[in-house]
This record gives sequence, structure tokens and C-alpha cells, in this order.
Amino acid sequence: MDGATAQAAIGGLDRLSTRDFQRLARFIHDYSGIKMPPNKQTMVEGRLRKRVAATGCADLNEYCRKLFDDGTLHDEAVHLIDVVTTNKTEFFREPDHFRALTERLIPDLLRRRRAAPATLKIWSAASSIGAEPYTLAMVLADAAPRFGGFRFSVLGTDISTRALAAAVAGIYPEGMAAPVPSDFRQRYLRRAKDRSRQLFRVAPELRALVRFGRLNLMQRPYPVGSDIDVIFCRNILIYFDKPTQQAVLEQLCAHLRPGGYLFLGHSESLAGLGLPLESAGNTIFRRVQR
Repeated sequence: MDGATAQAAIGGLDRLSTRDFQRLARFIHDYSGIKMPPNKQTMVEGRLRKRVAATGCADLNEYCRKLFDDGTLHDEAVHLIDVVTTNKTEFFREPDHFRALTERLIPDLLRRRRAAPATLKIWSAASSIGAEPYTLAMVLADAAPRFGGFRFSVLGTDISTRALAAAVAGIYPEGMAAPVPSDFRQRYLRRAKDRSRQLFRVAPELRALVRFGRLNLMQRPYPVGSDIDVIFCRNILIYFDKPTQQAVLEQLCAHLRPGGYLFLGHSESLAGLGLPLESAGNTIFRRVQR
């Protein structure tokens, strides 16, 4: 047996005990709201192995002993959550949302704010590595001259420090540029000078329009103010159970200006949650007064 085969065999034996997986799953849920049912155990094990090696632990169960029995969980929590969270994202994901924003919702928001120069506040509440907030900045920067030159701010938050570091850097594989309209690619994306690297970077003038910060949707209250005009919270609620969805959505509504808009992912629903929201499109909701 060669070294690689032996290592693979050892890795195959490195499994979490049922007790340790349950302890991890309970902590991940309580900390981040993310469900970790038993069928996610293999995924969690695979994602944790590099982190286990980085901490000097011999195997997954020693790692868990250090977390839960030796008192290192507090210091390790951010790294653990970085490893187990999913950061799937893309530019212009669910593009009809961005069309609705620029064609219908921005004019509506500006009409409601006509008494004073408008600065629209946009929050991407699960921003991952930054594709969504940068997409928002592109479409808003493009729309502003058509609607009187309104000002706007874009905030991107995420629980993962690793994802946020990638977002701040704004460097992505070339393939991620494919959904970006060609005129936006020319204006807002810069290919690496070394073309063999097959990377692009978001233009500095666009990066300057977006702020990033760490935020755990389980924390109370959210440190973002109560006058947000548009919140994108897409494709994260599917990882939460119903009580967590209810609590998160209630908090989001508390930060959304009356008449403001909440965007969810196309597979997400508000059915039965009794929130102060009315439909304004496909998984688009308007905050109403109560």
C-alpha cells in the first residue's frame, strides 16, 4: 500500500462518534441557526478534517474532546463555523430580482422619499464571498443617473470570517463573471494582468461602494439600524428550522423601513409566519405598517 492509499484508509476510519456529532450539531444550531441533521454527518466530517489537522489534533474525536471537555470551544467557534457553513453564491443570481429592483422598486422607494434627497440603504444579510452585494452595487450605480442621481449604500454581512475576507478582496475565478452583463463586465470588473491566473477583481470604485462586516443572524439586536430600504436575505432560511426562520424574519422586519422591501430566495416562503409583509413579486415582500 503506497502512502496516499494508506492516508486515505486512515482518513476513512476517522469518523465522529454519534455523541460527538450530536454535540457539534447542537452547538452549530444554537450558535448559527443552521440545522445539522444526521444525514449531514459525512459532510461535517469532510469539512472538519483540515481544521482538525491545523489544530494539531490526532482525529475528529480528539478535536471534539478539546472543544467540549477541555474548554476550547469559545476560542474555536469562529473557525468551526467558517468550516461548516456553505458559501455558494454567484453574480446576478436569480436575475429577475435585480430587474424588479431597478425597474419597479427603486422608483417606488424614491417616490416615498421625495421630501428629501434620498440615500437608499441596501443590506445583503447573507453576503457570502460578496457576489450579491457587488451585484447590487453594479445595478444601483447603473440606475442612479436614470433616477436623478440618488445616493445609496450597500452593506454585506455574513457569519463566516473566511467568506468576508474573500468579499473584501473582491477577487474571483474568471468563470464567475459569466452571468455579469457584458457592459457591466467592462465597467466594473478587471481581469488579472497575468491571464494564466484566470482571475478577475471587482473595480476599486465599485468596491468602495460596499461595506462588509461580520453578523450572526442569531444575535440580538442586529447592529444595522432600523431604516433599511431593501434587505436581501436569500437562500439562507432553507438551512434554518421554522422557529429560527420566524425569529430571524421578525428581526429583519424590525430593521426594514415601512414601505421597504425584503427579498428571499426562490425556494423560501413566508407561509404561516404572520409577518408585517405583503407580496410585491416572486419572493419579494413589502413592509407594511401595523
